[in-house]
Amino acid sequence: MSSAVRISASPSKQRPRPYVFPPGLKLNLILYSFNRFRGGNPIRVFQYLFDNFGDAAHYKLGRRHVVFLNNPEYIREILVVQNSNFVKERTVQRMKMLVGEGLITSEDPFHRTQRMLSQPAFYRQRISNYASDIVHKAAAFRERWQPGKQLDISLEMMHLALDVIAKTLFDSDVAAEVEEISREVNAIMRLYNFLVVIPLAEMLQNYPLPGMRRFRQARARLDAIVYRMIEEHRRDEQPRGDLLSMLLSARYDDGGAMPDLQVRDEVMTIFLAGYETIANALTWTWYLLSQNPEAEQKFHAELDSALAGRTATYEDVPNLRYTEMVFAESMRLYPPAWAMGRFAVDDFALGPYFLPKDTTVFLSQYVMHRDARYFPDPERFDPDRWLPEAKASRPRFSYFPFGGGARQCIGESFAWMEGILILATIAQRWRLRLLPGHRVEPQPLITLRPKYGMKMILEERI
Repeated sequence: MSSAVRISASPSKQRPRPYVFPPGLKLNLILYSFNRFRGGNPIRVFQYLFDNFGDAAHYKLGRRHVVFLNNPEYIREILVVQNSNFVKERTVQRMKMLVGEGLITSEDPFHRTQRMLSQPAFYRQRISNYASDIVHKAAAFRERWQPGKQLDISLEMMHLALDVIAKTLFDSDVAAEVEEISREVNAIMRLYNFLVVIPLAEMLQNYPLPGMRRFRQARARLDAIVYRMIEEHRRDEQPRGDLLSMLLSARYDDGGAMPDLQVRDEVMTIFLAGYETIANALTWTWYLLSQNPEAEQKFHAELDSALAGRTATYEDVPNLRYTEMVFAESMRLYPPAWAMGRFAVDDFALGPYFLPKDTTVFLSQYVMHRDARYFPDPERFDPDRWLPEAKASRPRFSYFPFGGGARQCIGESFAWMEGILILATIAQRWRLRLLPGHRVEPQPLITLRPKYGMKMILEERI
């Protein structure tokens, strides 16, 4: 354990509390990037820190203090107990270049107001109404597939999730624009690391740099689609009951309507986050089922028993318990949101440590979910980890695929329902087999994508 002591400006004043840092890297992280952490994979860095220094590890990145935490109680302190002392970390703030002041990037008190205005779209009674649209879209996808065909399931799930989110939350049809949306989001994903590490990216975004030019093109094309959706809703005098209609009819305390730019930011945030995360979660689930035939067999047996050949409904979701367990275990191993960052507004205590303001705190679902203290044999795919008694034995923040605290994902209950219903609908007819020799490697961008896609072969269930 290392420490640094602040020097009092005046000897007559009370001596300040000394900073106490966790153990960690002796050298600046930048100096390790040429050897130990070559390639810049942050998951590899976080795993190394946990393996070598335990629940809390300290390092410096340039002049900044950074702490990586992998302890459920510490994570709870940051996300819940001391939440008011932390704002979103710089890498998340860079997302403002795309989504503006949406729910992911905005800070309190503005964030609380926007969340309150959006929350009714995710109430239980509304979510139940979305179920039939989800199943309808998934059934249409499964019916157009052909036995023996090779598909990139990651791309298929992206297209399906796009259709679902557009219909359910924005009552819009983007079928003709799916390819364009997917292409532009992929371009932004490829630029993500560039946008995060380049100094003063916000100030440089209008300069004619190649990466910035492509980013601006992608954002403009996505903007055009979102503003079309907004304009269509404004022309429709009949309220549709979807999230976009709620945002357009919402009024602030002063009676003012939400400006179109802010509506755009909220729509862009939920639209992109709502389809990208669920599509990746589904993709990894199909992969894991293909590699674990015993779990796959139990999964199919539950569908055959619970549904008896008919299409699923919202009322079936509570009865698809093993399907839910499969989905939960998939998000344990491959959480779409693989890490979170926070920035300390003031000095703070954490267990035996006392850390300065401006410290960056990182938490990683990917690393935490593989902690053998809570998930024995952590690399093994085992849906039975989510039996009620096993689940109850673990602390709350040993598993947090949707974050936690005041900033917990607003669409979590929607995502669980969507994932269960899509898995059930597609698996009623199909088994998905990984293409022999296809390379599978997670790529930590804004979400955890399969780096080389997910090539699979369709096998019809008889």
